[in-house]
Amino acid sequence: MTFDPVFLSSLTLVLTAFGGAFLAALWISLVVWTYRDIRARARDPLVQTLAALLVAVLNLPGVLVYLILRPPRTLEEEYQRTLEEEALLQALEDLPLCPGCERRVKEDWQVCPNCHTKLKKSCHNCAKFMDLSWNICPFCGTPALGMRLESTGMDDALRGLKMGDDQSDVKVDSAS
Repeated sequence: MTFDPVFLSSLTLVLTAFGGAFLAALWISLVVWTYRDIRARARDPLVQTLAALLVAVLNLPGVLVYLILRPPRTLEEEYQRTLEEEALLQALEDLPLCPGCERRVKEDWQVCPNCHTKLKKSCHNCAKFMDLSWNICPFCGTPALGMRLESTGMDDALRGLKMGDDQSDVKVDSAS
């Protein structure tokens, strides 16, 4: 079987044209992919242009250099990471501090596990935790032990007290 030299030269020309078109399309697609990728990873227009030019000039070796030098995360991933860090910091800042050792404690802790400082007191009626400074339970309305709801005057406070040892039966009267 013999091949016609004209057929072989035209076949070679067609295959070379298809190969060249494929390589040109690959080259252009690598430049476009690099430009799109760097735009998702960097805001600086100079960096975006230099990355696309690197691939345009060096082709496949340029893509390898770009893959080595490109930022590891996209701008969206960096933004999400920043949001997560801010959320974690906010959650940490929302935790109260122990007045004794300044470490973070949780809202429902009654005692600091580090320094054993009392953080809350419990209501004797409903057993829910109250801040130490509260005089009344906000959950059931019961006054804390040793506290009265109504304010007492000096006369009410002295009423019922004995005046002294020699007058053991005489009580202070509010009229005097």
